[in-house]
Amino acid sequence: MHCPFCGANDTKVIDSRLVAEGDQVRRRRECLASGCGERFTTFETAELVLPRLIKSDGSRQPFDEEKLRAGMQRALEKRPVSVERLEAALAHIKHKLRATGEREVKSLVVGELVMGELQKLDEVAYIRFASVYRRFQDLNEFREEIDRLAREPVKE
Repeated sequence: MHCPFCGANDTKVIDSRLVAEGDQVRRRRECLASGCGERFTTFETAELVLPRLIKSDGSRQPFDEEKLRAGMQRALEKRPVSVERLEAALAHIKHKLRATGEREVKSLVVGELVMGELQKLDEVAYIRFASVYRRFQDLNEFREEIDRLAREPVKE
């Protein structure tokens, strides 16, 4: 680690402590360059990068958690699902995306993950989302999806 005071490369760690409920390491460092000897603090966190999304038109864009949250909230509007359960579902989706190990994933993958989580949270919200996501054209497509939902158990 470079010393922020003199720019020397030679620094040593004096003390390390876990902070932020164990999600971060705080390190006290000291510059070993002669004449400097300044002390400073650094923080270390894990870099958890979510993959970029490949849209159906081939364009690429960064993962946007707020856009995902807004879409799920829209489907869950006026439904009896707590904010905590929504946040848990979002965390589950992000965990599955990170677990792919891929730098890029198709947006279809995210859509399917969202539908899986919504199906567990609330079937009405699931149908709302699926109707837009799969572009249902008529009442028969709604009926077919509702019938499929009634036949198949919810996957955990």
